[in-house]
Amino acid sequence: MATDEAAGTAGTGRRRTALSGAAARVVVPEVRAWVRSAPGTHIWLLALAVTSGIMAAAPPDLRSFLLHHNSTNLAELGSQPVRALVGSALWTESPAAFGLYALCFEAVHAPAERWLGTRRWLGVVALAHVGASVLSQQAVLLGIHADRLPASLAHTVDIGVSYGLAGAIGVLTHRVRPPWRLPYLLAAAGFFAYPLVAPGRTYTDLGHVIALLIGLACRGLTPRGRAAPGPGRSRPRRWRP
Repeated sequence: MATDEAAGTAGTGRRRTALSGAAARVVVPEVRAWVRSAPGTHIWLLALAVTSGIMAAAPPDLRSFLLHHNSTNLAELGSQPVRALVGSALWTESPAAFGLYALCFEAVHAPAERWLGTRRWLGVVALAHVGASVLSQQAVLLGIHADRLPASLAHTVDIGVSYGLAGAIGVLTHRVRPPWRLPYLLAAAGFFAYPLVAPGRTYTDLGHVIALLIGLACRGLTPRGRAAPGPGRSRPRRWRP
Protein backbone atom coordinates (compact mmCIF):
# COMPACT_ATOMS: atom_id res chain seq x y z
CA MET A 1 0.00 0.00 0.00
CA ALA A 2 2.77 2.41 0.94
CA THR A 3 4.58 1.54 -2.27
CA ASP A 4 1.47 2.30 -4.32
CA GLU A 5 1.00 5.64 -2.56
CA ALA A 6 4.64 6.56 -3.15
CA ALA A 7 4.34 5.64 -6.82
CA GLY A 8 1.17 7.70 -7.12
CA THR A 9 2.81 10.69 -5.48
CA ALA A 10 5.83 10.39 -7.76
CA GLY A 11 3.57 10.17 -10.80
CA THR A 12 1.64 13.26 -9.72
CA GLY A 13 4.91 15.13 -9.23
CA ARG A 14 6.11 14.17 -12.70
CA ARG A 15 2.83 15.30 -14.24
CA ARG A 16 3.04 18.64 -12.43
CA THR A 17 6.61 19.08 -13.59
CA ALA A 18 5.62 18.26 -17.16
CA LEU A 19 2.69 20.68 -17.03
CA SER A 20 4.92 23.41 -15.57
CA GLY A 21 7.47 22.84 -18.31
CA ALA A 22 4.79 22.95 -21.01
CA ALA A 23 3.35 26.16 -19.55
CA ALA A 24 6.81 27.73 -19.45
CA ARG A 25 7.40 26.81 -23.10
CA VAL A 26 4.19 28.62 -24.01
CA VAL A 27 4.39 31.61 -21.65
CA VAL A 28 8.07 32.53 -21.96
CA PRO A 29 8.01 33.06 -25.76
CA GLU A 30 4.80 35.09 -25.40
CA VAL A 31 6.34 37.32 -22.74
CA ARG A 32 9.51 37.70 -24.82
CA ALA A 33 7.47 38.68 -27.88
CA TRP A 34 5.42 41.13 -25.79
CA VAL A 35 8.55 42.86 -24.50
CA ARG A 36 10.22 42.97 -27.92
CA SER A 37 7.13 44.49 -29.50
CA ALA A 38 7.57 47.62 -27.35
CA PRO A 39 11.29 47.83 -26.53
CA GLY A 40 11.33 51.49 -25.60
CA THR A 41 8.55 51.08 -23.07
CA HIS A 42 10.27 48.19 -21.34
CA ILE A 43 13.75 49.73 -21.35
CA TRP A 44 12.23 52.81 -19.70
CA LEU A 45 10.36 50.62 -17.24
CA LEU A 46 13.59 48.76 -16.40
CA ALA A 47 15.33 52.08 -15.73
CA LEU A 48 12.47 53.08 -13.43
CA ALA A 49 12.77 49.76 -11.60
CA VAL A 50 16.46 50.45 -10.96
CA THR A 51 15.95 54.04 -9.81
CA SER A 52 12.96 53.04 -7.66
CA GLY A 53 15.15 50.44 -5.97
CA ILE A 54 17.81 53.06 -5.34
CA MET A 55 15.22 55.43 -3.86
CA ALA A 56 13.83 52.69 -1.62
CA ALA A 57 17.28 51.83 -0.26
CA ALA A 58 18.65 55.38 -0.01
CA PRO A 59 18.78 57.25 3.31
CA PRO A 60 16.54 60.35 3.55
CA ASP A 61 19.33 62.86 2.84
CA LEU A 62 20.44 61.06 -0.33
CA ARG A 63 16.84 60.61 -1.43
CA SER A 64 16.20 64.35 -1.07
CA PHE A 65 19.36 65.13 -3.03
CA LEU A 66 18.40 62.79 -5.88
CA LEU A 67 14.89 64.19 -6.09
CA HIS A 68 16.00 67.82 -6.22
CA HIS A 69 19.01 67.11 -8.45
CA ASN A 70 16.81 65.46 -11.09
CA SER A 71 13.83 67.81 -10.86
CA THR A 72 12.59 70.06 -13.65
CA ASN A 73 12.14 72.99 -11.29
CA LEU A 74 13.17 76.52 -12.22
CA ALA A 75 16.57 76.24 -10.53
CA GLU A 76 17.58 73.03 -12.33
CA LEU A 77 16.09 74.07 -15.68
CA GLY A 78 18.04 77.30 -15.45
CA SER A 79 21.39 75.63 -14.71
CA GLN A 80 21.25 72.15 -16.30
CA PRO A 81 18.15 71.93 -18.51
CA VAL A 82 19.07 68.78 -20.46
CA ARG A 83 20.11 66.83 -17.38
CA ALA A 84 16.98 67.94 -15.53
CA LEU A 85 14.62 67.03 -18.36
CA VAL A 86 16.18 63.61 -18.93
CA GLY A 87 16.70 62.82 -15.26
CA SER A 88 13.17 63.74 -14.22
CA ALA A 89 11.78 61.11 -16.62
CA LEU A 90 13.86 58.35 -15.00
CA TRP A 91 12.91 58.83 -11.36
CA THR A 92 9.71 58.73 -9.33
CA GLU A 93 9.14 60.48 -6.04
CA SER A 94 7.63 57.40 -4.38
CA PRO A 95 9.22 53.98 -4.99
CA ALA A 96 5.96 52.39 -3.84
CA ALA A 97 4.27 53.79 -6.95
CA PHE A 98 6.41 51.68 -9.30
CA GLY A 99 3.81 48.91 -9.52
CA LEU A 100 1.13 51.38 -10.57
CA TYR A 101 3.43 52.94 -13.16
CA ALA A 102 4.27 49.48 -14.52
CA LEU A 103 0.56 48.84 -15.10
CA CYS A 104 0.16 52.25 -16.74
CA PHE A 105 3.16 51.63 -18.99
CA GLU A 106 1.72 48.32 -20.17
CA ALA A 107 -1.77 49.79 -20.66
CA VAL A 108 -0.73 53.07 -22.33
CA HIS A 109 2.87 53.27 -23.50
CA ALA A 110 3.17 49.73 -24.88
CA PRO A 111 0.08 50.00 -27.16
CA ALA A 112 1.14 53.49 -28.25
CA GLU A 113 4.65 52.31 -29.12
CA ARG A 114 3.37 49.30 -31.06
CA TRP A 115 1.05 51.52 -33.07
CA LEU A 116 3.35 54.48 -33.69
CA GLY A 117 6.66 52.67 -33.82
CA THR A 118 9.41 53.30 -31.29
CA ARG A 119 10.82 56.50 -32.81
CA ARG A 120 7.49 58.26 -33.25
CA TRP A 121 6.27 57.12 -29.85
CA LEU A 122 9.47 58.45 -28.28
CA GLY A 123 8.98 61.71 -30.16
CA VAL A 124 5.46 62.15 -28.81
CA VAL A 125 6.48 61.28 -25.26
CA ALA A 126 9.51 63.59 -25.38
CA LEU A 127 7.44 66.48 -26.74
CA ALA A 128 4.83 65.99 -24.02
CA HIS A 129 7.38 65.63 -21.22
CA VAL A 130 9.55 68.56 -22.27
CA GLY A 131 6.68 70.83 -23.31
CA ALA A 132 4.63 70.24 -20.17
CA SER A 133 7.67 70.61 -17.89
CA VAL A 134 8.86 73.87 -19.45
CA LEU A 135 5.44 75.50 -19.84
CA SER A 136 4.22 74.58 -16.36
CA GLN A 137 7.43 75.96 -14.86
CA GLN A 138 7.00 79.14 -16.86
CA ALA A 139 3.61 79.49 -15.18
CA VAL A 140 5.37 79.06 -11.82
CA LEU A 141 7.89 81.75 -12.78
CA LEU A 142 5.12 84.18 -13.71
CA GLY A 143 3.36 83.44 -10.42
CA ILE A 144 6.54 84.12 -8.44
CA HIS A 145 7.16 87.39 -10.27
CA ALA A 146 3.57 88.45 -9.60
CA ASP A 147 3.94 87.57 -5.89
CA ARG A 148 1.15 85.02 -6.17
CA LEU A 149 3.44 82.05 -5.52
CA PRO A 150 6.27 81.62 -3.00
CA ALA A 151 9.82 81.93 -4.32
CA SER A 152 10.62 78.54 -2.76
CA LEU A 153 8.76 76.87 -5.64
CA ALA A 154 11.81 77.58 -7.79
CA HIS A 155 13.50 74.72 -5.90
CA THR A 156 10.54 72.38 -5.50
CA VAL A 157 10.55 68.71 -6.47
CA ASP A 158 9.14 68.24 -9.97
CA ILE A 159 9.86 64.71 -11.06
CA GLY A 160 8.16 61.69 -12.58
CA VAL A 161 6.79 60.10 -15.73
CA SER A 162 3.18 61.29 -15.64
CA TYR A 163 3.61 63.95 -18.35
CA GLY A 164 4.78 61.31 -20.80
CA LEU A 165 1.82 59.12 -19.88
CA ALA A 166 -0.59 62.00 -20.43
CA GLY A 167 0.96 62.67 -23.84
CA ALA A 168 0.60 59.01 -24.85
CA ILE A 169 -3.03 59.01 -23.72
CA GLY A 170 -3.58 62.09 -25.87
CA VAL A 171 -2.09 60.66 -29.06
CA LEU A 172 -3.97 57.37 -28.59
CA THR A 173 -7.16 59.35 -29.14
CA HIS A 174 -6.41 59.06 -32.85
CA ARG A 175 -6.25 55.29 -32.54
CA VAL A 176 -9.67 54.87 -30.94
CA ARG A 177 -12.40 54.06 -33.44
CA PRO A 178 -15.55 56.13 -33.81
CA PRO A 179 -18.00 56.31 -32.13
CA TRP A 180 -15.78 55.66 -29.07
CA ARG A 181 -13.21 58.32 -29.88
CA LEU A 182 -15.20 61.24 -28.47
CA PRO A 183 -16.11 59.49 -25.19
CA TYR A 184 -12.47 58.47 -24.80
CA LEU A 185 -11.31 62.05 -25.35
CA LEU A 186 -13.92 63.47 -22.96
CA ALA A 187 -12.95 60.95 -20.28
CA ALA A 188 -9.25 61.74 -20.66
CA ALA A 189 -9.88 65.49 -20.68
CA GLY A 190 -12.11 65.26 -17.61
CA PHE A 191 -9.59 63.12 -15.74
CA PHE A 192 -6.77 65.62 -16.24
CA ALA A 193 -8.77 68.87 -16.28
CA TYR A 194 -10.79 68.36 -13.10
CA PRO A 195 -7.79 68.72 -10.72
CA LEU A 196 -6.88 71.94 -12.54
CA VAL A 197 -10.20 73.59 -11.64
CA ALA A 198 -10.60 71.96 -8.22
CA PRO A 199 -9.37 73.56 -5.00
CA GLY A 200 -5.73 72.84 -4.22
CA ARG A 201 -4.60 72.73 -7.84
CA THR A 202 -0.87 72.73 -8.56
CA TYR A 203 1.44 73.41 -11.47
CA THR A 204 1.61 69.64 -12.00
CA ASP A 205 -2.11 69.60 -12.79
CA LEU A 206 -1.46 72.28 -15.41
CA GLY A 207 1.39 70.18 -16.79
CA HIS A 208 -0.87 67.16 -17.21
CA VAL A 209 -3.37 69.15 -19.27
CA ILE A 210 -0.57 70.60 -21.40
CA ALA A 211 0.90 67.13 -21.98
CA LEU A 212 -2.51 65.73 -22.97
CA LEU A 213 -2.99 68.57 -25.47
CA ILE A 214 0.50 68.05 -26.90
CA GLY A 215 -0.22 64.36 -27.41
CA LEU A 216 -3.53 65.20 -29.04
CA ALA A 217 -1.77 67.66 -31.34
CA CYS A 218 0.64 64.95 -32.53
CA ARG A 219 -1.81 63.55 -35.06
CA GLY A 220 0.73 64.24 -37.79
CA LEU A 221 3.10 61.72 -36.18
CA THR A 222 0.58 58.88 -36.35
CA PRO A 223 1.35 56.35 -39.09
CA ARG A 224 -0.45 56.78 -42.38
CA GLY A 225 -2.66 53.85 -43.27
CA ARG A 226 -3.05 52.79 -39.64
CA ALA A 227 -5.77 55.22 -38.66
CA ALA A 228 -8.78 53.60 -37.10
CA PRO A 229 -11.51 52.83 -39.64
CA GLY A 230 -14.52 55.10 -39.66
CA PRO A 231 -18.13 54.03 -40.11
CA GLY A 232 -17.78 54.02 -43.89
CA ARG A 233 -14.89 51.52 -43.91
CA SER A 234 -15.77 47.87 -44.07
CA ARG A 235 -12.34 46.32 -43.50
CA PRO A 236 -10.66 47.02 -40.13
CA ARG A 237 -6.94 47.71 -39.97
CA ARG A 238 -4.67 45.30 -38.17
CA TRP A 239 -2.96 46.32 -34.93
CA ARG A 240 0.67 46.14 -35.97
CA PRO A 241 3.91 47.27 -34.28
